[in-house]
Order: sequence, then structure tokens, then C-alpha cells
Amino acid sequence: MANGIDQSLEGIEQMPLKDFTEKAYLDYSMYVILDRALPHVGDGLKPVQRRIIYAMSELGLSATAKFKKSARTVGDVLGKFHPHGDSACYEAMVLMAQDFSYRYPLVDGQGNWGSADDPKSFAAMRYTEARLTPYSQVLLSELGQGTVDWTPNFDGTLQEPVMLPARLPNVLLNGATGIAVGMATDIPPHNLREVASACIHLLESSRATLEELCEHIKGPDYPTEAEIITPPADIFKMYETGNGSIRMRARYEREQGDIVITALPHQVSGAKILEQIAQQMQAKKLPMVEDLRDESDHENPTRLVIVPRSNRVDVERMMSHLFATTDLERTYRVNLNVIGLNGRPQVKGLREVLKEWLEFRYETVRRRLEYRLGKVRDRLHLLDGLLIAFLNIDEVIRIIRTADEPKAELMHAFNLSAAQADYILDTKLRQLARLEEMKIRAEQEELAEERDRLEKTLGSKQRMKTLIRKEIEADAEKFGDDRRSPLVERSAAEALDETELAPSEPVTVILSEKGWARGGKGHEIDPESVSYKAGDRYQDAARLRSNQSAVFLDTAGRSYSIPAHTLPSARSQGEPLTGRLAPAKGATFCATLGGNPDQWYLVASDAGYGFQVQLKELYAKNKAGKALLTLPKGARVLRPAQISDPTSDRVVAITNEGRMLVFPLSDLPVLSRGKGNKIIGIPTKRVESREEFVVAIASVPEGGRLTAYSGKRHITFKDTDLDAYQGERGRRGNKLPRGFQKVDEISVE
Repeated sequence: MANGIDQSLEGIEQMPLKDFTEKAYLDYSMYVILDRALPHVGDGLKPVQRRIIYAMSELGLSATAKFKKSARTVGDVLGKFHPHGDSACYEAMVLMAQDFSYRYPLVDGQGNWGSADDPKSFAAMRYTEARLTPYSQVLLSELGQGTVDWTPNFDGTLQEPVMLPARLPNVLLNGATGIAVGMATDIPPHNLREVASACIHLLESSRATLEELCEHIKGPDYPTEAEIITPPADIFKMYETGNGSIRMRARYEREQGDIVITALPHQVSGAKILEQIAQQMQAKKLPMVEDLRDESDHENPTRLVIVPRSNRVDVERMMSHLFATTDLERTYRVNLNVIGLNGRPQVKGLREVLKEWLEFRYETVRRRLEYRLGKVRDRLHLLDGLLIAFLNIDEVIRIIRTADEPKAELMHAFNLSAAQADYILDTKLRQLARLEEMKIRAEQEELAEERDRLEKTLGSKQRMKTLIRKEIEADAEKFGDDRRSPLVERSAAEALDETELAPSEPVTVILSEKGWARGGKGHEIDPESVSYKAGDRYQDAARLRSNQSAVFLDTAGRSYSIPAHTLPSARSQGEPLTGRLAPAKGATFCATLGGNPDQWYLVASDAGYGFQVQLKELYAKNKAGKALLTLPKGARVLRPAQISDPTSDRVVAITNEGRMLVFPLSDLPVLSRGKGNKIIGIPTKRVESREEFVVAIASVPEGGRLTAYSGKRHITFKDTDLDAYQGERGRRGNKLPRGFQKVDEISVE
């Protein structure tokens, strides 16, 4: 230690850990954003893709060359330009070769390069072979013409292009996906002809609006022929903000009653679609489908056959359900996040992307023309010197033969530049023949014309635009094709609910006193004769269809619902409802209902209060059910009575003291929950002490009959007999005949 400083740390920069980690993370973030994950607006490529394309061009793998092993290309890329993993590099190369992944593939592959069903099933790079596609010339053809900047590779031994001089906006044509640090990009592919047309329009009219550009570019164009069903307004908003989503839907045809799917959304596997549909069939959630086949082959890359169960199946409704529940319809995120000409990442709208690319293209063409102009001027300069030498050939030969320093002598004698003197000295004697003068003068004239043309073009913005337009038109003519993904307006897909999917069969739901439930096929089952667990017995039953919901009431006045087809068979002893439902504390299940959701019921407590309600109001979406009937103190839930006609039925209420009251059902309110109105007058204290309460309630239709049972005896009241007990709602009612002071149950016919 000297002066309090550790000598071993001398010369080492020290900084707080917070500052170091912040800087290190920011450096890493910027590297991932700029040098790995995001494409550049100029050529639309990420660094690894750019290096693969450049390395293949350096290997001479043009579209007309012989194929070479992919391992050779990957080796060159890694060894010369991209010191990263070989598998990641090869995967990037594979992606550019898959015509189902790239709209305009850049690599022409030979061998197994994966399939649409399994894009990752490609062979190892030692087996596959590759070369560039003709389209790749759009990126490479102007590379050696002074159009782009060059930078040293990772070890400084070679030069690589910072950018490729793209003649078309490849960033939109092939799109890109990437995840950086804190940002991502999802650029969909587009149609070459549409994009070229929009570029030309923006080039000629710099103030063109997005609406005008969208007349040329209708929307993305994926490699698949599935339909794009996103509304035009949403597509416009997406192009305006640079953010949004695109929804694609499979295409299908009808063939002799079968449904044949002929095109799937982008990057959707046919095998996965079949698996998703088969899972629904196995779970009995797709009763309208009988069979499923995959008939895809080389001639028909996508041919999935769905066989409906009968001709009566609503195909449109069924396909809407499949679109909603499988990958037959898929949404793709759109995020036009690119590295701009200023070297910064930014989410840009369609107009901004096209405008920046046109700036890039203008600069590229300007550099190309200036580079060529420089070459032409240099050549003309050399030809001027050569012509002087040719016209003075004897003197030139004398100087070369006799002078100690012929170069300096020539420069002095004929006022030549060093370059001209070197060129004359390097010229072969055979080129000094008599015919050479004509050739020199012809070449001079030709180059002078080219020089003038280049100078005129470079000096005129309009000529530059015309040249760029003609080149875009030529490339669009050469590489353009028709749109593959049609833009179609479709209604939103809608999944069928569980009741529509379940088969409609008669079923009897049986509830035991201990709260066990089951569902028996048919309505002929005698619920009291089936077997029950020891100490348990029949409590209630409901007849309904298997695609309907069974409703259960508990003693706390809450209602619950369960799809009838999910209940266990009546051959078993059922299952406890507490396993699927969560009744109120201390409450038990006391009744079950079922049938048409629009069926009316009279719901009441034995305190003599009730109301009218439709069955669908009793359905509950959760395990805890829903509050239905509010019970006064000491009161209990009565089994709801079915209503035939809410306008003409009459309510019959009987108490344990043998009193009966009849009044019009219309006097009771229609509620979805609550206590209801008073039906028959019973003092509150007598209900609380359980001295008096309602034992039976019914809704009797016009012309109907009511039978009351007391032990082994019964009495039947016709429609006119009930008039004797008619009174105002809430009255005490009249006494029943002797022997029927204690009614056990009632039935309505």
C-alpha cells in the first residue's frame, strides 16, 4: 500500500458496478437490435441473411451455377463473416429456401428442406445442396459498382458489404420476424407487383397519401392461398400506424357432400389441424363430423377432407365453429419495426417505409452512376493518351528505346499524365496496328456519349426518377407474379356452444337425497326403482334432452346448472354434486329441473311467497351457482311448479293445516331472483316456529285437473271445483274436505 492505494490496481479503470452493468446491458441491447434481430429498410435483411447471400455470391453460386453443399456455404459464412453457431446460421439459410416460408425465396435448395407440415424437418447441411435463386440478383447485381459501403469482417482480413444494393423493397416483399431486447418486429410479406406499383406512384408523386398507396397495396400477400379476412379499414389502420394484426382463414370446397380444405393459413400445419379436429371428435364435441382424411400429395399439397355425418349438417355453421376453435383461422401480429436510414430502429407506417426505401434507392443509383461516370472518364483519359501515342508512334518508340526513364520523357514530350504514360508503356505492340486508330476513336465516341448521358442523368432529378422507375418496372415484369392470398370479407367465426355440440337425446336426470346425480338414457326410466347407495334414496328427477342443462336447487335458495350429457350413466350410482358444485354452507340439494330454456316455472318458499321465472334464468356459469329465492326466516324451498300458460294458468297453494287457495297466476310478478309476492296468508311467527307452512304448490292450466293425496286417499278437483277455493292472492284460503287436512303431494293433469 502506498498513499492508501493498492499498487496492484494501478492503471486499471474503476467504475461503480451500477454504471458498468447499465453500460454492458445497453451495449448488448444495441448489438441485438442493430446486428441480429431487426432488418434494415434498405435491403430488408438481417446481418446473418446478408452474409449468407453475399458468401454464396462470392462462392459463385448464382442461379445458373451448379449446386454446392450447404455445409460449404455455412462454413464460409462462419469462417469469414459471422462467428456464431452453425445450426442457427443454417436455419436462417433454410428459411430463405422454403417457398412456404418466404414469399420470394432467396436460396434455391436441392434435397430435403422441410415441409409446410413440419418446417423443422429439413436434412442436415451435409446432405442438402443450394445455390441462389434468380430473384436474389435483385439484391446482388449492383454490388460491385460502388453502390454500398464496405466494412472489415470480424478479424479484419476481408471486407464485407454494410448493405446490399436492393433494386426492390425486399423488406416488404419477404417481410421479417425478430425479437430483440425490448422490441420486436413482425413484417408481413407483400406482392411484388403491388409494391412496385406503389413505389412508382410515390416516386412520381411525392405527396401521395396513404389512401392512394393502399389502392396499389391492398394488403399483405403470404406464400399460401388462404384468405385474408381482415377488414380493409383495419388494414389501412395497420399501414397508418405500423401496428396491427392480419387474420387468415383456410379455404374449402364442397365435393359430393364432403368438405375439402385446399389452402391453410401461413405456417399452419395440416397434421396439426387434423389433430385439433380429432381431439374434438374424441371428446364428443363435434358430433356433426363422421370422418377425417388427409389426401395431400405432390399435386395437391393441401387436401384435408372432412366428412359430415349427414346432409342435414349446417356446413357453414360447422366450419365457422372449426375456424373459431382450430388453426384453420389464425391471427398474425404486424409490427413494422425496421432500422431506418439513420441507423435507428423505429416503427414506421407503410408510407414512411416506402419513402425511406426510395431515398435509399435514389442514393444507390446515384452512387452507381457516379462510379460508372468515374470509370468512363478514366477510360477516356487513357484513350486520349493512347491516341496521342498512336499518332506519334515513331517518336514514342524512339523514346522508349533510347531514354533512361521513358515514362518521364513521354510525359514531358506529349504532356501526358502518369496514368496515361503507364498505360502506353503497358500496351502490347500488336495493339499499335493501323486498325487500332479506328477502334480507339469509336470507343472514344461511345464512351463520350455515355459520359454525357450519365452527366445529364446525374444533373437532373427528373431523369434520375425516370431511370429508377424504368428499373423498378423491369424488375416487376421479370420477377412479379399474381397475388396468392385473396382479400375477402367474411363474417367473424363463432364457436358452437356446448348445447349445440352435444347430441340431442332424451335423458332423465335423477337426484338422490344425499345429493348424488346421474343421467339415464330415455324418459321411460322409473327413477325410484334404480339402485341407490346404502342409506340413500330417490329425491327428485327431471326429463330433458342431453344437449340441455340440468338445473339443481339447494335448500338455501340457490340454483346451479350442469350440462346433462356430462352426468354419469344411470347404470352407476352417480356422482356427488358437491364434487362439481359449491353449495352454500350447510345447504343440500333438494330439487332438479330441466327442459326448454324458455319454459316458465313457479318458484316459491313454504312461507307462502313466490314469483314466475323462466328456466334459463336459473342457469349459473360458476360452481357457486346464483341466488334465486330469498327465504324468510324458518322457510324452506318448495319444488318449482311447471307453468303451462302464464296468461291463463291458476295458482293452487295448500298448507299443512289443510287450507287451499286458488288465484290467477298473472297476479304473481315475473322476477329473475328475489323473495316474490305473498301467495297465501300465513302469519310470520307460525312459519318461523314451523306450526304452519305451505306443503304443495301447483300451476293448473285452463280445463286442467288437480289431484291431492293424503296417505292412501286422494281427491280430484276439476276446473269448476277449484272455483270454490278461488280468492284474492295472499288470503288464508278455504279448508279442504275432511280427511285431507294433511296433504302429502299433489299432481296436475
